[in-house]
Amino acid sequence: MPQINLLPWRDQLREQRKREFFVMLVGIVIIAGGLVFLADRFFRTELDQQQARNQLITREIAVMDARVASIAQLRQQQEDIRDRIEVISGLQRSRPVIVHVFDELVRALPRGVYFNTLAREGDRLRIEGVAESNNRVSELMRRLDDSRWFSDPGLQRIATTTTAVFSDRSEANTFTLTLQIRTADTMTGGDDE
Repeated sequence: MPQINLLPWRDQLREQRKREFFVMLVGIVIIAGGLVFLADRFFRTELDQQQARNQLITREIAVMDARVASIAQLRQQQEDIRDRIEVISGLQRSRPVIVHVFDELVRALPRGVYFNTLAREGDRLRIEGVAESNNRVSELMRRLDDSRWFSDPGLQRIATTTTAVFSDRSEANTFTLTLQIRTADTMTGGDDE
């Protein structure tokens, strides 16, 4: 019986399988490398897109912050305008007060009393003047107290002095008094005329 040597055939088969294995291994490495490359490109693209979205959001937040600051500034301007309107309204309400004050001072002034100075400090009025007698000063204070435009008249000082104001007397009483001016806001009842 003849002997057949099967070793070269097995060696060839083994070599062929080795080559196929290495080809498959190289193919798998190439495919895996390609997959890793594709995954890297995909995630880099996603990361770039996310960063672009974040930058867009950051820009929009900056725009919104500017708008919020603008709104806050507009609200402050609105408050300032309201304050100004309130001041102007207060001035409009108090505008006729000075006319009424002078009118009431003339009405309350009895004979024999003269005013030297009038000074207004807020709602307080300071009057310095000359009177023929203490009774005239008392009458002036009563009239001022009865006026609806004045309240709390208070005599600060009264002194006897020599003056040429009154033709028949050489002595007179100088006085200083203060009183509160009532504005239309503080008056109760009646009209503003």
